[in-house]
Amino acid sequence: MAQKTNSLAHTKWMCKYHIVFTPKYRRKVIYNQLRNDIREIIIRLCQYKGVEIIEGHLMSDHVHMLVMIPPKLSVSSFMGYLKGKSALMIFDRHANWKYKYGNRHFWSEGYYVSTVGLNDQTVAKYIREQEAHDIAMDKLSVKEYQNPFEDKEMKKENKKERRR
Repeated sequence: MAQKTNSLAHTKWMCKYHIVFTPKYRRKVIYNQLRNDIREIIIRLCQYKGVEIIEGHLMSDHVHMLVMIPPKLSVSSFMGYLKGKSALMIFDRHANWKYKYGNRHFWSEGYYVSTVGLNDQTVAKYIREQEAHDIAMDKLSVKEYQNPFEDKEMKKENKKERRR
């Protein structure tokens, strides 16, 4: 299977990264109009830097992206640019949010990044299906049939006492 490679003046490259980042305090705020605005802002900022978004999904409390970043950009410099500029653009469009977050910091400080090799279809599928999986896990109820704080030997002694 032929993989798509890009080129610069003297290089051929295919640098794919899976990136996850969250709003400050991991607040569940990415929905409705803000979701559409964040999507548009991220797409525009990636185009400015020549970064191709292969797959992306906005969850209520985090963002998943599978991107191809040119080797002239480091991942950390790209993420600093993306999170910094997008926060400014979000606060320009939604001025009332500055009272919730203060000093124009919309995103949390860190992010998750991993390189993606030839298994990019697997990662893209994971990003697409992550929201459905999270919803299913939220609906799952876990029922405990045994009290973890009660000693088993005490149960046996209690049963013997009841029989007497």
